[in-house]
Amino acid sequence: MKNGNILEVKNLKTYFKIKQGIVKAVDDVSFELKKGESIGLVGESGCGKTTTALSIIRLLSDNGYIESGKIIFDDVNLAAMTEDEILNYRWNDISMIFQGAMNALNPVMRVSDQIIEAIQLHESISREEARKRVTELFELVKINPNLMDSYPHEFSGGMRQRAIIAMALACNPALIIGDEPTTALDVMVQAQIIDLINDLRKKLKMSMIMITHDLSIITETCDKIAVMYAGKIAEIGNVDDIVFNYQHPYTEKLIKAFPNIYGERQMVESIPGTPPNLLNPPKGCRFADRCHKKIGEICDNVDPSLVSIDGSNHMVACHLKEGLRNV
Repeated sequence: MKNGNILEVKNLKTYFKIKQGIVKAVDDVSFELKKGESIGLVGESGCGKTTTALSIIRLLSDNGYIESGKIIFDDVNLAAMTEDEILNYRWNDISMIFQGAMNALNPVMRVSDQIIEAIQLHESISREEARKRVTELFELVKINPNLMDSYPHEFSGGMRQRAIIAMALACNPALIIGDEPTTALDVMVQAQIIDLINDLRKKLKMSMIMITHDLSIITETCDKIAVMYAGKIAEIGNVDDIVFNYQHPYTEKLIKAFPNIYGERQMVESIPGTPPNLLNPPKGCRFADRCHKKIGEICDNVDPSLVSIDGSNHMVACHLKEGLRNV
């Protein structure tokens, strides 16, 4: 793209049909990602993070569908593609590091065979060439290549996650999506995986979308953050904007829910209440019922739009900032 963006998500709406009705899991989400840049999608469970990512590579369940919006990747609208057309982009151009590495790997296939299969599915190369690439990938993710013919159960949790990262890199994608890539790993192994992801992203100049509920991981791996709540973006900006100059009450509560190891020892804050039912979302601000800074009926009745803070790329959807509405 001429503006340097590799990805532009524009007014994305992704819904799910269930017996009770239509779940508006992602409802008018927009963000941009430049080449080599990384963005973190953060928020509570059910806020739409993973659904947004799965919409990008069109891996929604059978009852899920993109209601409207555009997903522009390298000047092509992925949202308008047929299933056969999108297959050419999965793994070749966009790949995903799934959470739960043991479940993401076939337990009865050797790890090397699984990666070779992924390579040969998307590229016309011999098994010998594919196997050579697996050796290089194992070296890249710091696993001894002599172990590549092992079965998943013979790997530790950290090694399995490294193998999943190797598989995601197999076809040299321009964009990688990490869906809670350190889930179920102990703290030391989490740190190693985060360091590995950072090193690989810089070395290979990849763009990345990181999905997590853990802000500490986002600040270590991303250039900017999109805070999601109940299917919408509540606030978006670079990491320093979000962490040190947050503008949305929900972002404030998320940050204060994490302990400050450098400050005074005290109990972290919790967020009272629960997110709204997305079968029938409120017509106003979706955070209104839980907000400690609610200012009146406008919060219950008018859905706030994203507005810029001082004309910058730091944007917030909150009626407290309504004076900025025309910025």
